[in-house]
Amino acid sequence: MSTRKYFGTDGIRGQVGQWPISADFMLRLGRAAGAVLARGSTRKPTVLIGKDTRVSGYMFESALEAGLVAAGVDVGLLGPMPTPAVAFLTRSMRAAAGIVISASHNPHTDNGIKFFSAMGEKFSDEIEQAIEEELDAEFVTVSSEQLGKATRVADAVARYAEYCKATVPEEFTLRGTKIVLDCAHGATYQVAPKVFAELGADVTAIGDKPDGFNINRDVGSTHPQALQQAVLAQSADVGIAFDGDGDRVILVDRNGTIADGDDILYVLARSLFARGCLRGPVVGTLMSNYGLEQALAELEVPLIRANVGDRYVLQQLKANGGMLGGETSGHILCLDRATTGDGIIAALAVLETLAASDQDLALARRGLQKLPQVMVNVRAPGAREALASDTVRHALTEVERTLQGRGRVVLRASGTEPLVRVTIEGADAGEVQQLAGWLADAVKSAAHVHMTENP
Repeated sequence: MSTRKYFGTDGIRGQVGQWPISADFMLRLGRAAGAVLARGSTRKPTVLIGKDTRVSGYMFESALEAGLVAAGVDVGLLGPMPTPAVAFLTRSMRAAAGIVISASHNPHTDNGIKFFSAMGEKFSDEIEQAIEEELDAEFVTVSSEQLGKATRVADAVARYAEYCKATVPEEFTLRGTKIVLDCAHGATYQVAPKVFAELGADVTAIGDKPDGFNINRDVGSTHPQALQQAVLAQSADVGIAFDGDGDRVILVDRNGTIADGDDILYVLARSLFARGCLRGPVVGTLMSNYGLEQALAELEVPLIRANVGDRYVLQQLKANGGMLGGETSGHILCLDRATTGDGIIAALAVLETLAASDQDLALARRGLQKLPQVMVNVRAPGAREALASDTVRHALTEVERTLQGRGRVVLRASGTEPLVRVTIEGADAGEVQQLAGWLADAVKSAAHVHMTENP
């Protein structure tokens, strides 16, 4: 990935109006992607385009459409749709690829592009590399006879809603369940209330009035306080918060307590294991709480840690024959139900589990005891390089020895800025705080020495 000019771990993302998140780049990106997809194809490819509710989505949708049509590719316009919906519809409608215009949980001033393959999975590194190479080529428009056409997919919401409902048994019902949905003023604002209401739930929706500028503003999975308040005010059974593009989900129990991705993984894994349906290990990330690892170990279920990013979770699931994985932030992959992280489907899986066990969320996750976690960001020139120093290696060894069997430590360097994240978990909150501060000081000291020796 380090050789890429544009693609990161989750597509292309940045601030609107700044290259490459600009209309002229999106025009070229559409043509480049279309040219790559058309190579060797015996028929004209179709690409679907979905977006979240950012005002800039209109601009980028039009630019991508024009570029794809110029490359001789047909385009299906989905309108505002969750990221996982685009993955599903790409597969269901036999399209060559799907494009999502979204910056996920970021504010409206950002935007980005994600691609899905015909199988509803993120593009391979090889295809992304081919698109980057084509971006450097001359902008060539095919002949008029070969130009693509663009149409609007009028029933996209209904198609995806039916798919979501089909992931739970036909007899499953939410009648008598009071649910608050927080749609983050984002891509789920139409489809999520429809899905849960049609399954019988008494639905109250917040964050369901997007205006192009309010996506993720004080609502959604990254700002769950609004949902907590609404659940308590409504005396609801459960609250469900999505992020701006609908691939993350955070739950709130009837007491107003947040259940993050670790809680969701535990509830689903315990249920699948009890029914003999769990295949392979559960896959978390470097940031998954150590308490999750301990709780799964009691069930004799292994936890494998992937790098942070849902694409890396998916890679580990495939490599190890797993079916359940996710991130603390709420990206949950249920590969028995969907090919990618899907907030609505993950929430339905939890609700199905609770109904089958006749438990509420607060009770179902009681077996997971999270350890106190402290994260310290060390921002300084030379911080990333300091990780290779003897000073930091020695300090890290000492912390690992201190926490052996009782906690863990993660040192992560940012890939884009001079920043190192020190994360420590352990049963004793005071000890964790002290160790995190000590290790962070070691990184700062080594960073200073590095810059002094390498001015």
